[in-house]
Amino acid sequence: MLQLFCAALGGFSDNIWLNVLFVLVGIVLVLWGADRLTEGAVGLAERMKVSQMVIGLTIVAMGTSMPEFCVSFVSALKGTPDLAVGNIVGSNVFNSLLIVGVAAMLAPMTILKTTVRKDIPFAVLASGALFLLCLDGYISRVDAGFLLILFFFFMGFTLTTAKSDEGTQTETKKPIKPLVATAWLLVGLGCLVLGSNLFVDGATTVAKTLGVSDAIIGLTIVAGGTSLPELATSAVAARKGNSGIAIGNVLGSNVFNILLILGVTGVISPMTIQGIGIVDLSVLLGSMVLLWFLSFTKYTISRLEGALLTSTYIIYMGYLIMQAVK
Repeated sequence: MLQLFCAALGGFSDNIWLNVLFVLVGIVLVLWGADRLTEGAVGLAERMKVSQMVIGLTIVAMGTSMPEFCVSFVSALKGTPDLAVGNIVGSNVFNSLLIVGVAAMLAPMTILKTTVRKDIPFAVLASGALFLLCLDGYISRVDAGFLLILFFFFMGFTLTTAKSDEGTQTETKKPIKPLVATAWLLVGLGCLVLGSNLFVDGATTVAKTLGVSDAIIGLTIVAGGTSLPELATSAVAARKGNSGIAIGNVLGSNVFNILLILGVTGVISPMTIQGIGIVDLSVLLGSMVLLWFLSFTKYTISRLEGALLTSTYIIYMGYLIMQAVK
């Protein structure tokens, strides 16, 4: 059932102009959905008496990772593992460098000490695990099972430590009713998933028409498109002063992408990896280590540091484009 649902979100048409329309409509839906999602998530954090960070690491991260799950799951089942793994690697690099970079340039992001000591290290661990598992060019069911075990440990750890962060939640001037907050959260998630898939469908069709490989498409267009929910959500959250949701969304999504999505996908369909090289895996791990390092500077990601992260992503994209045109 899930496969049919995910597949139904793609492959609408080969008409170039219709796909351009998909891209534009998708962007509008993603931006509007991110605003609604942030509003609902903040309301739930207040009502549940937990920090915005915990909400960002769990509910928001899981919701904004749905596009990656759909794309990777269907890609693996259709026999295109390079697209599945490339999507995850590219999305996580996009999250760590561009999303945090853009959000920090909009408004400096305050990083809690507990985030630097617990949450970011776990995201680094997840990236390191994927790096090692991909070195032999194959993700087996045993490898995928290991990723799932790490995921369940992460969720248990996050939820059991949630109470210790209760004092960090913020109050809005006009508390949102629980039903309204939940409704906005669901509506926002729906718009994010639908909008990002419209974007991916249109952009991927155009790229394939130009003869771009599955690996490059996964690392660039599909990764960027499926990460639109994280970008929009984190940017909107940072602009509204909700840095806990902004950084929590990025970290949670990165962990979900690697441990849950590749874990589930790999258990169902083991993946042979050919188009993802050591450079891509190194950038994946290095981007998380760089984010961790910058977080130690006064526990804030400044606008200048945000520009550094963004510039690093642009350089990586330049490298990928050069590889694609060779």
